Amino acid sequence: MKKLFIGIALLFFHSIGFGQKAPVEYVNPFIGTSNFGTTNPGPIGVRGMANVSPFNVAGPKNLPLEKDSRWLSTPYVHENTFLTGFSHINLSGVGCPELGVILAMPTTGDIKTNHLEYGTTYSNEISKVGYYSNILDKYNIKVEATATTRTGISKYSFPAGKSNILLNLGLGLTNEQGAQVKVVSPTQIEGIRSVGSFCYYKPEEAYPVYFVAKFSKPAKEFGVWKKPTTYKGAEAEWMGYNGKSRLMKGYTKEVVGDSIGAYMQYDFAAPTQVEMKIGISYVSIENARENLEKETQGRTFDEILVSAKNEWNQYLSKIEVEGGSEEDKTIFYTALYHTLIHPSTLNDFNGEYPKMITRETLKTEGSRYTVFSLWDTYRNLHQLMSLVYPKQQSNMVKSMLQIYDESGWLPKWELNATETTTMVGDPAGIVIADSYLRGIRDFDVEKAYEAMLKSADQLKTNPLRPGIQDYIEKGYLTTKTTKSGSVSTTQEYNISDFAIAQLAKALGKKEDYKRFSERSISYRKLFDKEFNLLRPKNDDGSWLTPYNPETGANFEKNVGFIEGNAWQYTFMVSHDVKGLIKLMGGSKPFTNRLQDVFDKNQFDMANEPDIAYPYLFNYVKGQEWRTQNKVSELLKTYFKNTPDGLPGNDDTGTMSAWAVFSMMGIYPVSPSNPIYALTTPKFDKITIHLDTNYYSKDRLIITSEPSDKKEKINSILIDGKKLKSYFVQHKDLTKASKIEFVLE
Repeated sequence: MKKLFIGIALLFFHSIGFGQKAPVEYVNPFIGTSNFGTTNPGPIGVRGMANVSPFNVAGPKNLPLEKDSRWLSTPYVHENTFLTGFSHINLSGVGCPELGVILAMPTTGDIKTNHLEYGTTYSNEISKVGYYSNILDKYNIKVEATATTRTGISKYSFPAGKSNILLNLGLGLTNEQGAQVKVVSPTQIEGIRSVGSFCYYKPEEAYPVYFVAKFSKPAKEFGVWKKPTTYKGAEAEWMGYNGKSRLMKGYTKEVVGDSIGAYMQYDFAAPTQVEMKIGISYVSIENARENLEKETQGRTFDEILVSAKNEWNQYLSKIEVEGGSEEDKTIFYTALYHTLIHPSTLNDFNGEYPKMITRETLKTEGSRYTVFSLWDTYRNLHQLMSLVYPKQQSNMVKSMLQIYDESGWLPKWELNATETTTMVGDPAGIVIADSYLRGIRDFDVEKAYEAMLKSADQLKTNPLRPGIQDYIEKGYLTTKTTKSGSVSTTQEYNISDFAIAQLAKALGKKEDYKRFSERSISYRKLFDKEFNLLRPKNDDGSWLTPYNPETGANFEKNVGFIEGNAWQYTFMVSHDVKGLIKLMGGSKPFTNRLQDVFDKNQFDMANEPDIAYPYLFNYVKGQEWRTQNKVSELLKTYFKNTPDGLPGNDDTGTMSAWAVFSMMGIYPVSPSNPIYALTTPKFDKITIHLDTNYYSKDRLIITSEPSDKKEKINSILIDGKKLKSYFVQHKDLTKASKIEFVLE
């Protein structure tokens, strides 16, 4: 009966749509695993806590892309060849090293605990949604993996003879050390791994992650190992075990240390499969065990795999595309897949999660999300969630408000109930205002508004807006206020103030609307007509001199800009494009200067500040064709069905969200202004299934005809009525039945 069930379920994926492939079958998880995209091909559930990733970034055989030789923020690089295990907690598309811990590794022969000795090359690599497989060359072991929300499941096909499963708690991508492990029985291991120090910040806020591992077959032997620190001097003279691993067979008590692990050993008379399930929790070992039991008990690997694919297909099917090439569909659905990884789940099956800072155990009714890389995601990812997955977006906003309740501040870059304070600006309020203005209102908006005002107005000890006193008094940060990013941080504060102004207007707070509207355009004081670009100012109001507007590209440190230069930031004022056009002397100089960004090779597709630039031509009547040409060109150049098929770091789905929107022909060009800039869709027909709990229609259909390689838009119709511009309001889009792009 089980085999019949699995067969029927798998048949679904190949037969849906009368022979068309289901969306889940188009996803290629290898996209983004090269070119520093920092995604990995391992299985994960929708917004999953657990992620079983092959770990191939340790050891000199992987140079130059090796974790100890450079800044490397991913457990897997496609071109690397030496594998040292499978990590069970990872981040996707981030720029800082973190997590990549609880590494499992199947081997054969005698127990070896040094990953450089037991590591191996691998072959026959396969990755699909919810599934990963390879062959470990040294051992002829087939590894298969899948996942639920909080559990990683592996199936090892061992040859006959002595075989082992190692759990290495010393190895990982995280910068933090320290662990505890205990063999509970011949079929169970439990433990704790300390993690933290994202971006090498705040080591004092390291925190534990708990796990329980269960094995489908009892081990013939088991044990733990511990490798102490290597001492020098007098101590080393009498320490016979100095720096040497100690193997402790049959040991059943806790072992604590940095380089520690546990193993299960078997002796098979014939080739045998062993399933291993590892439950994860940020609260306790007991919760990790409950997560494992609730999500996997009584279910085989194959049954869990079917459920994983079904869950992913349910979410990916919220957008259906027709026409276009098979390659385009793969790029599109892989991008959509990447946007559904982070923010990810923090709470356990029972609703418990760790409180910010103190890590006391709290409980949530809905989903408590984590991994809020908001400097990136406020620009487009949350707008995609609001449109397609509004219930998730609502829970993300509620999670931000829980963070405010617990810490006193909205998040900036929150990770597993710690505030990393990575990047600049005050982005959470932008997301909250944008969500509310797009119709997601099932949260405490007055509390949200209170939180937004606090970070906007508090002059002292303000972690979200350093330098706020200068910002309020002068309208901008100066070269004295901060040694890096005075202009771009001013712009970020402007965008946040614009968001407050828009929410204030919606809530009838007229004075606040006026005050924050005025504050939101203070970047104008940093516009230098000599360059027709933004320029830093000193504390006395003078221009920074000498000044090269190109300084700051390629992450070169720059007093005026964070991760960019004047070219990549000047147009990052989509809330005030009309104001910028006026500053530049009119539409023609504006268009020419914007085109210069691309012609002078100053546009950076791999970073966030300028990713809305291609859509800004839509603000100048008669120049919209430039948007259509440029978006099409960027999609073709940077988004491909290859491991290097992302322009760079995916930034927790932000780059992928850019591709999803751009391929649909709509883009949320101005955060907290609920409009979409329009361009040529990549598909003949796109159906977005809307959530009727939030929207009046159950679907929106976007068509693009004719499709014979014609990409210039002649006209755009919404329910048969011609649009007068190349923008559409969110409320008009979601109330419409059909939007038609007529091409020429």
